[in-house]
Amino acid sequence: MKDNNLAKYLSIFVAVIALIGAILFIRVFMADIDALENDPDVQKSVVNPIVWFSAALLYTAIIITVGLSLWSMIKNPNNLKKIGLGLGLLTVVLVISYFTADSNAVLDTQGLVLEGGEAGTSMNQWVGTGIWFSVALGLVASLFFVYDLLKGLIKS
Repeated sequence: MKDNNLAKYLSIFVAVIALIGAILFIRVFMADIDALENDPDVQKSVVNPIVWFSAALLYTAIIITVGLSLWSMIKNPNNLKKIGLGLGLLTVVLVISYFTADSNAVLDTQGLVLEGGEAGTSMNQWVGTGIWFSVALGLVASLFFVYDLLKGLIKS
């Protein structure tokens, strides 16, 4: 019975959030396109509320997600070893990705160095790290997908 009430309250909460988002979205479409592009007062009154609302929803979702994860770890300390192992493996992949990435200059299609893309900048290194990190995690995910597929074929 208690879970049913919680589901009802969550449905109402989601409906209210959707309604507020829809109203803010409709306000943007009702505004004149030229005024939206050129008039700062219209931008502040129409665009800023939807941006603020979206940011508030994002931050709320992050806080709730982190909070529930921490609560789950507190309630079930047996999983701390698994969590630590997973974070350790991710850290190893990140370190390998960092040393695999280069910090060479970023060139445009004509071979000229882009502004801010000079050789040796830490931003170039971290962008390369993110790319290699994504590739490594994608490869691991693909391997698990193939493994699960083969396991399913063998069972059948």
